[in-house]
Amino acid sequence: MKNQNSLYLFAISFVSTIGGFLFGYDTAIISGCNSFLETHFSLTPSMLGWVVSSALLGTILGCIISGNVTDKYGRKKALLLAASCLTISAFGSMLAPQFLGNLENSYWITSSLDTSFIALVVVRIIGGIGVGITSVVAPIYISELTLPEKRGKMVSLYQLSITLGILLAFLVDWVVLNQAGENAGIISGSQVGFWDWLFVEELWRGMFGTEIPIALLFLILLLFVPESPRWQLVNGMEEKAFTTMVKIGGTAQAKMQMAEMKVASKEVVQGIKELFKPYLRRPFLIGILLPMFSHLSGIAAIMYFAPNILNESIKSVESSFLGAVLVGLVNSIFTFIAIMNIERYGRRKLLLVGVVGAALSLMGVGVLFAMGSNLVIIPLLIYVACFAFSYGPIVWVIISEIFPTKIRGLAVSIGSLSLMVTGFFITLTNPIFIETIKPAGTFFLYGALTLPAIWFIWKYVPETKGKTLEEIEMSWKKMNDKQQKEVK
Repeated sequence: MKNQNSLYLFAISFVSTIGGFLFGYDTAIISGCNSFLETHFSLTPSMLGWVVSSALLGTILGCIISGNVTDKYGRKKALLLAASCLTISAFGSMLAPQFLGNLENSYWITSSLDTSFIALVVVRIIGGIGVGITSVVAPIYISELTLPEKRGKMVSLYQLSITLGILLAFLVDWVVLNQAGENAGIISGSQVGFWDWLFVEELWRGMFGTEIPIALLFLILLLFVPESPRWQLVNGMEEKAFTTMVKIGGTAQAKMQMAEMKVASKEVVQGIKELFKPYLRRPFLIGILLPMFSHLSGIAAIMYFAPNILNESIKSVESSFLGAVLVGLVNSIFTFIAIMNIERYGRRKLLLVGVVGAALSLMGVGVLFAMGSNLVIIPLLIYVACFAFSYGPIVWVIISEIFPTKIRGLAVSIGSLSLMVTGFFITLTNPIFIETIKPAGTFFLYGALTLPAIWFIWKYVPETKGKTLEEIEMSWKKMNDKQQKEVK
C-alpha cells in the first residue's frame, strides 16, 4: 500500500512539473535560435535581448495573475490555464508569419518582417504567462500534496524538470544544427520542401516547433490529476480532500494531517494585508529577496545565451553548441544531487555552500575572459553546478513552504514575480552588457551581485526540513511572540 501511495504521489508530481520542463526547454531552445533570429530579423543587441526576454515578460504577467487564479479557482484549473498558454505559444512560435524565401509558393501566411517579429514576441509572451503560472502553482501543488519527510525532494522535482528541459533543448539545438549542415539558416530563395523550410532555411521555426508534443502532453495529462486537498479543505470540500490524502499517505496519516489543516484553516485571512502582519514579515522578506538574489547571479542570461557566451571565448559555433549541451548536463546532474541530499543536509546548508561557490566561480569566469583564455567553460560549469544544487531547487522549496495555506498562492506568486522580474532585466541587458562592458565586466558584475545573498541567507533563512507546513507557520508566530516579549 505504501508503495502504491508513493507511486501515486510521484505520478501527480511528474504531471505538474512538465510545465517546468517546458520552461527549461523554452529557455534553452531559443539559445540555439538566437544567431539565426539575429540574422533573419536583422536584430540589434537590444532587440535580440527583447525577443529573448519577451517570454520572461510573460512570466511576470503570469505571476501577477496566478495568485488570485490559484487561490480562487484551485491549483488544477490554474495549471490547465498554464498548459493552454504553453500550447498556443509552441504552435505560434513555429508558425510566425513567413517573410523570407519564395513567398509566391509559401507554406504559411506571409507578412512583413516587422509583423512577423511582433507576432513572434506576442506568442512568446503568451507562453511566458503559462510559465509564470506554472512557476507559482506547481511548487505549491506539490508541497500541499506531499508528506513532510518527502516535501523537499518532491518540490525539487520541479527544478529538476526545468534542468532536464534545458538539457534536452540544448541537445535538440545541436542535432538540428548538425543535420542542417552548411546550409543552416541560409535562405536560398528557391522552392524547398516543408522539412527544409522548418529545419534548414528557417531552422529556428523547427527548434521552436519541437515544444509542441510536450505542451500537448502536459495539457492532456493535467485532466487526470486531483485537486490539492488543502485547497479543497479551505474551500469547503472536506470529503474530497480526505479521499486524496488517503491515496497519498494512508488513512492514519490523512486523519492526522486533516486535523492540523482544519486548525490552520479556521483563522481569518485578509488577503494581501495578511502578508504585512508582524509574524509574516520575515517570510515575506525571504519570499521576495531569495528569488531575486538567485537571478541576480545571471543564471537566466547564461541559459538563454549559452552558445553566444561560449562563442565569445572559443570562437566556434559548433563547439559553443556542444559546450551548451555540457552546461545542460552539469545543471541536471547537480540538481539531482541536490534532490537526493536536501532532506539529509537541509535547505540552509546547501544554499550557503552553493551561493559561496557561485560567487567565486563567477569571478573566475570574469578573470579568464579578461585574460582572453579559451578555458572560460571550466569556471562557468562550476558556477552552473553550484547554482544547481543550491539556488535552483531550494528557492522553489522554501517559498512554497513558508506561507499559510490560505495565502500561499498569493505569497508564492509575489516571490515568483520577484524572480521573473529580475530574470527579465538580467536577460534583457545581457547582450548590451556583453557589447559595452565586455564579457569580463559582465561576469564580474554578476559575481558582485551574488555577495549580499550570502549574508542574507546566513542571517534570515531558517531550516525547514522535516516540518509540516502547519508547523512552519506556527514557528513564525512563536518567533514573533518571542521578539515582542524581548522588546517589552
